[in-house]
Amino acid sequence: MIALSLIVLCCTDLERSRAFYTALGLHFGEERHDNGPVHYSCQLGTVVIELYPGKPGSALARTSAGATLHGFRVDSLDAIVSSLQVQGTEIVHLPSDSPWGRRAVILDPDGRAIELTQIP
Repeated sequence: MIALSLIVLCCTDLERSRAFYTALGLHFGEERHDNGPVHYSCQLGTVVIELYPGKPGSALARTSAGATLHGFRVDSLDAIVSSLQVQGTEIVHLPSDSPWGRRAVILDPDGRAIELTQIP
């Protein structure tokens, strides 16, 4: 058996990314492991999502940003997209109906695509 347990996102602007993901409904706590950097972590079901600082222009930030698409099921797609637009979030695909439910694709502050789906 295999199951997703951890997603680590390296962020060029850690606080902006935390605010972005908080607006999606994730609730982060601040963490620091041993001598590592301060970062944010939350539990989403059985998956831990962590936001780590990445310096703009660093190899880690360049390879991480835009390299993945992750998706979240949300309760109120239109309300969340409206809230994110106020923050200046880029909307790649406006909310529309699909075979999987109402769907939109947005970009996080580091350019990673995120699919938001509201199940009917």
